[in-house]
Amino acid sequence: MSDTCNRPSRSSKDEPCGGKPPAKKAAGARGAESAKAACQGTPSPCAPKPSPCAPKPSPCDSTPSPCGAAAAKAAGDGGPLARFQQMIPNCLEYAQAAKAEGRPIVGILCEFTPRELILAAGAVPVCLCGGSADTIPAAERDLPANLCPLIKSTYGYHTEGTNPFLEMADLIVAETTCDGKKKMYELMGRTRPMHVLELPQKPDDPTAFDHWLAELAGLKADLQRRFGTEITDDRLRDAIRLMNRERSLRRRLAEVLERDPPVMTGRELLDAKSNISGIPCDLAAYEAALEELARRPPLTDGTRRVRVLLTGVPVVHGAERVLDLIEASGGLVVAMENCSGLKPILEDVDETADDPLRALAEKYFHLPCSVMTPNTRRLDSLRDLARQYRADCVIELIWQACLTYDVEVDHVRRLADEDLKLPYLRIETDYSPSDSARIAVRVEALFETIHSTAPATKGGAP
Repeated sequence: MSDTCNRPSRSSKDEPCGGKPPAKKAAGARGAESAKAACQGTPSPCAPKPSPCAPKPSPCDSTPSPCGAAAAKAAGDGGPLARFQQMIPNCLEYAQAAKAEGRPIVGILCEFTPRELILAAGAVPVCLCGGSADTIPAAERDLPANLCPLIKSTYGYHTEGTNPFLEMADLIVAETTCDGKKKMYELMGRTRPMHVLELPQKPDDPTAFDHWLAELAGLKADLQRRFGTEITDDRLRDAIRLMNRERSLRRRLAEVLERDPPVMTGRELLDAKSNISGIPCDLAAYEAALEELARRPPLTDGTRRVRVLLTGVPVVHGAERVLDLIEASGGLVVAMENCSGLKPILEDVDETADDPLRALAEKYFHLPCSVMTPNTRRLDSLRDLARQYRADCVIELIWQACLTYDVEVDHVRRLADEDLKLPYLRIETDYSPSDSARIAVRVEALFETIHSTAPATKGGAP
């Protein structure tokens, strides 16, 4: 089977600012210089390169993978995390191989969708959230301009037919989070098979969990009907063990950023995940990366990096610009409390529960999404993460028109000011790089304030 990395490289418009920015820049660059540094392209990560290992089609195989040897070898060829620089072509190759073998492809658009149910049905779960500004104009032919860029980008891929994962999807599992997504799904559902999960909006309501459990039972029944399979308790437990293993490895990788001074950047951590869960080569790469990072020397460049707790909206593939600006300006994103960071991996599913579907529902019911009211669990999580990762400040990222997260800004700012006693900065933006210089100036001003008031040993490397 040919490696999709041997196909022509993606065009520059597939990445924000024309390519992936460097993972680390010297601290102290000024406004426009920081913006320019964060947006300088490097060679496409999809340039022709041999695949590190062939994908294994088994959805729930938790046994050691033959990818282990390749992942270990990668440590001498740029490190095991280099595999994730090829994330999209790796996932595409895996999905195409699975599709050729008769496995369904199921697109997901939210962390509330349990990948375990999809895996137990013998299908491949693929995240479809759009991170490209280039698909937004096409979306605005049907959607209002003053809508979240993530929604518009995702829908633009739908109208243009340019997302190969979406085009090969046998089903899309959506969810009733924000109103913009719900109404977008109606338009997408005109031409694509869709199952919509209804989320309970009041997590403390006595009937909320039972409603959520019924929704997952409905998804299970739909998957069985559509794909002519049976999701047995044993198959579901196998999938739970696989996802627990992946969550555990990603948590351990994230905990590397507890070190001070650090040995990796926040961008490296963000990149170390795939749009498809449970790929054996990815799990082997995580294992090898943990071994390598235990030996890696600290990242020191003579400056003290500000330790940032990033919260707010998800930072999906292709929309990493603000994180890059933070780290190019002298910061280090040590923890991301969002759907693309720590939020979905902090809790595992009980593998020994008598009722695995109920155990699955309990784990996902606890996700502290901003659509919940009240959403006190998010504040509890922020409090814990700020202390665990010894944050110097809190930066909240809001996509324009993301009303639920924007309204919660008041709660998060109060938490930072009154409880955590940490400086707080709110950044509202979209997928366009037009405001990069302005954002960089604001971030650097925050960091200069922290440097002027903090002890010399606080934050990052001295």
